[in-house]
Amino acid sequence: MIDIRTFMLVLAIGNIGFAMLMGGYARAGADTPALRLWRWAKLVQGCGHLLGWLRPAYDSTWLAVAANTLLVLGVMMEVAAYCSFFGFARWGRVLYPACALALLLYHGARFGGASPNHLMAMMSAMFAALSGTMAYLLLRQRDASLLQRIVGGNDLLFFIAMCLRGYSGMSDAGAAVFTTSAVQSFVYLTGYLLMIVNSFGFLLLCKERCDATLARLASCDSLTGLANRYAFFEQTEKARLLALRQRQPVALMMLDIDYFKRLNDRYGHAAGDDALCAFARTAAATLREHDILGRLGGEEFALLLPATDREGAMQAAERLRMAVEQTPIAFDGQTVVLTVSIGLVMVRAAEPISAALARADHALYLAKSAGRNRVEQDDDSTRRLA
Repeated sequence: MIDIRTFMLVLAIGNIGFAMLMGGYARAGADTPALRLWRWAKLVQGCGHLLGWLRPAYDSTWLAVAANTLLVLGVMMEVAAYCSFFGFARWGRVLYPACALALLLYHGARFGGASPNHLMAMMSAMFAALSGTMAYLLLRQRDASLLQRIVGGNDLLFFIAMCLRGYSGMSDAGAAVFTTSAVQSFVYLTGYLLMIVNSFGFLLLCKERCDATLARLASCDSLTGLANRYAFFEQTEKARLLALRQRQPVALMMLDIDYFKRLNDRYGHAAGDDALCAFARTAAATLREHDILGRLGGEEFALLLPATDREGAMQAAERLRMAVEQTPIAFDGQTVVLTVSIGLVMVRAAEPISAALARADHALYLAKSAGRNRVEQDDDSTRRLA
């Protein structure tokens, strides 16, 4: 059996140390509201454990009240940090009043003469509710990362430990906080594991999100959310090689919003940005999930259609052209109809995407020359006619 008081000191030093570590991490420029909450949660829990360690030496009721209050507040702040991290800020309307009410009931029972084992059961119930909430927040998503599932599983394990301690407090009249037993040993071991895994885990979750954001910024156009030029070439080259292995046709288009400069000059660049975003939304709603649309720059876009023959590509291009024309945009109280010109080619076997894009650009030039708001193809016959 482990010495409970010594374990409290270990938890106090560990939580305060993690709070300092997170403070140093935040100074590097990675601070967020969720991380600030988590940092304060660790500090408050560390102080609570420290007061709990001092409690037997001074045998003070008020020291016990302060220790238990800080511990509950610290775990509550962890839950609040998860709510902030996952975007459930409105949960605070329930979380804070519920914790305040639970603490009032607990301290009311203490000063009302409740037995130590009943007090332990009440405290265990509060910790179980809070750790169960954390487990739910982490495990509720089907697409949760492995790291998220590990941290959530650890919270679930602590929830089980708290339920066992609560049951022990209700069924064993001699149970108390500093009573040494198998259940108490299990509780404090899982608590130690919780401190290690959750503290490092939350930092890693923040870093995981930061890395995902950086990867998205590196591959996405910041205005439209489409693939940028680099990401488009990378994705389309993979799709081209896959189609080549599977002997499937691949269509490629160059698209250009008509009279875009005139739109910018008349309504301003903000209107031009709105037009680009509107086009991207319309295209995303019209195309298939595995089609690859990217913004190459300005008002020029490129679109790759895997496993699509010429007839299917022409139908898709006409469908997209009409969808754009039928989606008017309002600027300064006026309705503006956008149109798009499209150049279409079929990617030849072993032809690089850059070479196919050059042909699609020629087809786009033909569409512009023929009056805009149309689809033109570029192959050997059309090139000779041009």
